[in-house]
Amino acid sequence: MRALVTGAAGFIGSAFVRHALGGSFPGRTEVEITALDALTYAGNMENLAPVAGHPGLSFVHGDICDATLLRSLLPGHDVIVHFAAETHVDRSIEGPGAFIRTNLVGTQTLLEGARGAGIPRVIHVSTDEVYGSIAKGSWTEESPVDPNSPYAASKAGADHIALAYARTYGMNISVTRCSNNYGPYQFPEKVIPRFITQLMNGRSLPLYGNGDNIRDWLHVDDHCRGIWQVLEHGLPGEVYNIGGGSELSNLQLAHLLLEEFGFGPEMIESVPDRLGHDKRYSLDDSKLRLLGYAPQVPFSEGLRQTADWYRENSSWWRPLLP
Repeated sequence: MRALVTGAAGFIGSAFVRHALGGSFPGRTEVEITALDALTYAGNMENLAPVAGHPGLSFVHGDICDATLLRSLLPGHDVIVHFAAETHVDRSIEGPGAFIRTNLVGTQTLLEGARGAGIPRVIHVSTDEVYGSIAKGSWTEESPVDPNSPYAASKAGADHIALAYARTYGMNISVTRCSNNYGPYQFPEKVIPRFITQLMNGRSLPLYGNGDNIRDWLHVDDHCRGIWQVLEHGLPGEVYNIGGGSELSNLQLAHLLLEEFGFGPEMIESVPDRLGHDKRYSLDDSKLRLLGYAPQVPFSEGLRQTADWYRENSSWWRPLLP
């Protein structure tokens, strides 16, 4: 299988590349990957260092909005796994234009290139944030899309574009929507690495409001396994939720990390709440579980391993801090 992976030097994309080339996924013994990344602030070649010498990996520095590049690059690939996106909600509030360009225009440009090249399979990777906020229960794939942030709205629009290409042009496209990811190599503006690096620097944890916003946590390795299940067994034009089954409030998360690093609650600093802050996310991923998916990394174990990775790899994250 020859795969084009967009956003391949980012947090989740690079994890997928490392797993695919490392033989972690069942059913494919020979995988070649073209890793495409624009290397913006969150793209980091160090994320691909563990597989840098792999004969099945080739890297292309480029932008998914570059239609000319895509026309030359796409032919000959069996699948596209599309991770490339602007993802940080706070950044989308401060400057939504970049999110519209990359997440909407970039996705359409990529899919048009895939249509022209006759790519047999496309996986469009999205987020639970497209559903908005849910007070109780969990979203299914049939739940209405109701995004609240510019980031979530741009991803919801990209989802609709992907599904429209599947229905209008008969393309074999599946959409995945994941809960909040965590794990090694995550850019330190996200909440878990932000909290970890703050504590490693002896600084307080900036907690939005009273910390009662609830998220479902999914280890990046489990997310990649879920994407692989969809790639192999998912149906065209279908959406698949990928959940972690570990719901925590941000305050609970903060206390777990304080305990991990031996600090007390005095290290929590309440900061003004994010604009339009969603209260709770929760996914029903039973549709994907029917394909054989189940998260394998317990949150307590994954959080401890993630904290250890940041302890052992300060040379990776310290240059990324503001």
